[in-house]
Amino acid sequence: MIACYVRGGGLGHLTRIRAYLHTRHPGETATILTTSPFTADPRVLGPHRLLPAATLPSLRPSTLVVDAFPAGLDGELSAASIPPGTRTVHLARLLRWDAYRRVLPADPITFDQTWLLEDLSPAHRAHLTGPSAPLTLTDPPCPAPHGVAVDAWLIVHSGPWAETGELIGYARDCAAAEGVRPRFVLVCPERPAGLPTDVAHLDTYPAWPLFRTAGRVITAAGFNAVRQMRPWPGRHLMLPFPRRFDDQFARAAAARRLTTGPAAA
Repeated sequence: MIACYVRGGGLGHLTRIRAYLHTRHPGETATILTTSPFTADPRVLGPHRLLPAATLPSLRPSTLVVDAFPAGLDGELSAASIPPGTRTVHLARLLRWDAYRRVLPADPITFDQTWLLEDLSPAHRAHLTGPSAPLTLTDPPCPAPHGVAVDAWLIVHSGPWAETGELIGYARDCAAAEGVRPRFVLVCPERPAGLPTDVAHLDTYPAWPLFRTAGRVITAAGFNAVRQMRPWPGRHLMLPFPRRFDDQFARAAAARRLTTGPAAA
């Protein structure tokens, strides 16, 4: 059995783990251990099983995949947390390492395999033990709804509303700077109360199949949004937000360097 420890409050962790399973274990069903509030939507987990993250001690998986945080979101995972005989895999993405290192346990997990999903800080890389290698994720196939949001400016965010409002304002400012008046479409699980009347709402998951035909895609600088918009960097407008451990500002800066550097010219 493959178990995936995926703690986080948004959709990003679940989107990433499904892409990982599709990339490395196509056709296999895994058990997802999570605290995310979005698991009630059957589109999010797909064929995979769901259990609360706290049930890990009662499982005996053959492989345990730990997403993003090598010791869990609050440092709750340690070498003692791992059932005997379990192969451990870590999906490493960019973290604010100086903040995260404070929750590390005295006996951290020594992973059998670490997949590097993006460039890490030197201090973060130095902490990782065992074999490591880069991995490019591929999302499970999903056709885009026909004719939906073609040439529209998509604002993609699962909340909170205060951040969504900032993204809408940012989209308006960017459109004004370009001298255009596009159709704005907010893509998120539920229509927020107070959504401006000139902003349409679309409950589509996953959102990435819409990106190919969108005029612009406005997002925060989360891991999945940056990864999924890599084929169309000129259409991606990012507004990073502060996070407890995720470094959206460093990720956005790196993505913009790729767009404006010699390789992107």
